[in-house]
Amino acid sequence: MKKRFDSLDILRGITITFMCIVNNPGSWGHMYAPLEHAEWIGCTPTDLVYPFFIFCMGCAMAFSYSRFESFSKDACLKLVKRSIGIFLIGILIALYPFFPTSLHDPEWTLWQNVGYWLGHKRIFGVLQRIACAYLIGGMLALWLRKPGKILGAVAILLVTYTAILVIFGSDPGPFTLEGNISRRIDVALLGDSHVYHGYHYADGSAAAFDPEGPLGSLPAAASCLLAYLIGNLIITATRRHSENPLDDASSPMAIVCKVFALGMVSLGIGEILSIWIPISKPLWSASYVFYTTGWASLALAFLMYCADIRGIKKPFKPFKIMGLNAMAAFVLSGVFAKSYQFVNWVPSRYFGANEFMSLVYSIIFAGVIFACLYGMYKKNIIIKV
Repeated sequence: MKKRFDSLDILRGITITFMCIVNNPGSWGHMYAPLEHAEWIGCTPTDLVYPFFIFCMGCAMAFSYSRFESFSKDACLKLVKRSIGIFLIGILIALYPFFPTSLHDPEWTLWQNVGYWLGHKRIFGVLQRIACAYLIGGMLALWLRKPGKILGAVAILLVTYTAILVIFGSDPGPFTLEGNISRRIDVALLGDSHVYHGYHYADGSAAAFDPEGPLGSLPAAASCLLAYLIGNLIITATRRHSENPLDDASSPMAIVCKVFALGMVSLGIGEILSIWIPISKPLWSASYVFYTTGWASLALAFLMYCADIRGIKKPFKPFKIMGLNAMAAFVLSGVFAKSYQFVNWVPSRYFGANEFMSLVYSIIFAGVIFACLYGMYKKNIIIKV
C-alpha cells in the first residue's frame, strides 16, 4: 500500500458522483426510491452521501495531521483557515448568482428588493455543516491525539447532543419534526427567514427546520472523529508494517480486515441504538452516526482491497478523477444547476416523463461534471481549500 491511498480518492469520487445523480434528477416528481431521501426516519442510499463526505474528510484529516506532533499554532491555523474557507464557499454557492433574478415587489426600489433577497437567504447548508464538523472534530483530534481519548470525545459529543434533544424536546417526541429542540434553536439563532423550509408538518404547512443547523454540528463532528480514528488506524499500521514487513498483524490485508471489522461493529451499534434513538439524517442522530460510519468503513475496506492491494484501478479511474477534485465538482454541480434560469432550461420538459428518463438526465449531468474535471485532471489542476 502506498502513502497516498487510491481507495480514499475513489470513495470520495464515488460519493461526489452519486451526489450529482441524486441532486439533479430530470424531474423531482419521478425518482426511483433509492435515489430519494428517507422522509424523516430511515436511511436510503441517498442518505449515505452526506456522511460519506464527512467520513472521507475525517480519514484525510488523519493523513494530513499525522505530521503534526502536538497541538501547535500552525496546525490550528491551518484547521481554522480551511474551515472558514469551506464555510464561505458554502455561503457563496447559496448566494449565487449574487443578485435577485426576480423582483419580490415591482413597486419596491432595487435596493429594497436586494435587501429582501438577502434577508431570506439560508445561512447554513451542506458545506457549512462540513466546515463546522471539520473545525470541531479537527480541534478535538489535534488536542486529544490518542485514539482512546478521541473515542471518549465521540461518546461525550453524542451523549450531550442526545441529552439536549431528549431534555428539551416536546410533544409529540424529541426525535420528531414537531418536537425536536434543534428546530427552535435554528429559528432563535438564525431567524425564520434564514433556515430551510423544505420539511412539512402533518397539516401540510412548511416547517422552519434546518437539517444542517448549528446543533447538528456536534454529531457531525462525531462522525468526523470516527473517520479520523479509521484513518489513524491505517496510518499507524502501515507505518508499523514498513518498519517491520514480517509483522502480519500490520500487513495490508490485516488492515483491510480491521477496517471491515470496525465497520461491522459500527453498523451493529447503529442498529442497536436505533431501538431507542431512530436513524434520522435530518437530526443526524447518534444511531445515524454509527450506522453511516459503518457503511462508509465497509466501502473503504472493499476499495482498499481492490485498488490498494489487488491493484484493480482502471475501472475506478473516473471516480478517482472525481475524487481528486471533489470540491470543484461540488461547486460546479451547484453553479450549473442554478444557472439554468439564464437560458430558460427546465430538465423536466425533456426528461420528466418517468423515473427512467429522470435517471438518464442525472447520469448525463454527472457526465458533464466529469468532463469538466477530466479536463482539469489532464492539466494537473487540483483545487484545494
